[in-house]
Amino acid sequence: MKAKSAIKQIADREGISVSEVRKEIQTAIDEGMKSTDKSVQAYWSRIPRKGTKPTPEEVINFIAKSVKK
Repeated sequence: MKAKSAIKQIADREGISVSEVRKEIQTAIDEGMKSTDKSVQAYWSRIPRKGTKPTPEEVINFIAKSVKK
């Protein structure tokens, strides 16, 4: 999976663990999903996910696919 590779590259570049990178991304996701802005909520609702909130990998994959378009 490319998202896992991207997370590993970030961890290596920043000199931190993969779990710390995932934790920081998840914190950003959690904060972003708290927005009451309807357009922001609409964006989050478009991200495919298995659970109630997307994982860092799911967000990275979604953004990567969006950028390719």
